[in-house]
Amino acid sequence: MTWIKTIPMAEASDALRRAVEGQKALYPIEYATPVHPTDGASAIVASQSLIPGALYHSFAAFGAMMSPNLPLSRRQHEMIATVVSVTNRCHY
Repeated sequence: MTWIKTIPMAEASDALRRAVEGQKALYPIEYATPVHPTDGASAIVASQSLIPGALYHSFAAFGAMMSPNLPLSRRQHEMIATVVSVTNRCHY
């Protein structure tokens, strides 16, 4: 649960809807269902709902880095993401 104001998807502007759907499209299929959903978006994505452009670019960057077109295997991508999350002390 976020501790900041978020915009529920039911109240989302067109720009916010495009940002959420656009970044989702870049993620591997395994990421399609949020572990902790909040009205159509994960809590971490919803935390940036006040600034759709920042939301898109922040999360699209990760999606681009997980691209199967890159020379690393999916296993290597996940290991890098795990090490970064542990280093940053992320709980997700």
